[in-house]
Amino acid sequence: MTHEQLIFIWFLLIAVLWIGFFFLEGFDFGVAMLYPVIGKDPTERRVMINTVGPTWDGNEVWLITAGGAMFAAFPGWYATLFSGLYLPLLLVLLGLIARGVAFEYRALMPDDNWRDTFDWSATIGSLIVSLVLGIAFANMWRGMPVAGDPPHLTQGLLELFHPFGLLGGALTVTLFIVHGAVFLCLKTADSVREKANRAVKMLGPIAVALLAAFIVIGNIAYPASNNPYLGSGAGVAMWVTGAISVAALGYAIVMHSESGNQARENQAFIGTGLSILMLFVTIFIKMYGTLGFVSADDSFNMNVAASTPYTLRVMSIAALIFVPIVLAYSAWSYYIFRKRISTKNMPAATNAPVSATSGY
Repeated sequence: MTHEQLIFIWFLLIAVLWIGFFFLEGFDFGVAMLYPVIGKDPTERRVMINTVGPTWDGNEVWLITAGGAMFAAFPGWYATLFSGLYLPLLLVLLGLIARGVAFEYRALMPDDNWRDTFDWSATIGSLIVSLVLGIAFANMWRGMPVAGDPPHLTQGLLELFHPFGLLGGALTVTLFIVHGAVFLCLKTADSVREKANRAVKMLGPIAVALLAAFIVIGNIAYPASNNPYLGSGAGVAMWVTGAISVAALGYAIVMHSESGNQARENQAFIGTGLSILMLFVTIFIKMYGTLGFVSADDSFNMNVAASTPYTLRVMSIAALIFVPIVLAYSAWSYYIFRKRISTKNMPAATNAPVSATSGY
């Protein structure tokens, strides 16, 4: 393969890794952000935690892999992004740490205040990560200005919080909450599922409105034609993928079932997942070539930021071997933990501390 072909393949693979992260970790974030709403009762909250407890850390591996792939395949992209957005990405890291600590430590003490503290840690951490990443990807759709050699961001931190960036943050938070609520409808029974259904009915239309506004404003204010590396059909593709994202989310809201119908709930979850997938497909189409940056003289682009052909070839061989293994393992783990959970499945409360491996 030529260097240009390898660069294209690795851009696609990084997009797949990010989309996989948002699809899988999106409902994890949503479930944690719903703790204060649905999980006011400690037993109901334990049901919620156990829906994501066996798989949350595996879902976060997609983010680690995406970051590692960016570092190895596009070191110029990684360096510019992580130096220019150091504080926002530090917030993401702190949010992920807060979530991980919450899952691992909440069951180590029987005290209710102890558990509530770590549950709030998971909620706040999930909110921070969802908000910051939403703002970041909205800015990458818009295009962040870079200059110099080596290239660096020329805008200040506060300039990231323009209306379109804030819209992106509000969208990802709301969309992930709806995705998490639909997941709870699919995975739980009794009171937790009933409350999750109410959350879908309340927040679903808001998420659809935010998503439609984001797609329309993004395509009009920051169209594909602003990107010199995209062809004439890219604008149409962005409108189509954006429309599919909105339609899929609307379909999910319509299909979610109050009766516990498994088939309808499966379709609702597929709808929210497809909506997230197509939203970030739209964003990555806009980022092609520029990697989410705007250079005054077009000196910063995907080819300049990429690694050498030898590095990309070696990485491609490794990816060809290990990516199918990871996908197979992920699918197997979700198959094993596919059954619904209800408050009846939760053991009676105990005053004795629990080991870190015995439950959430």
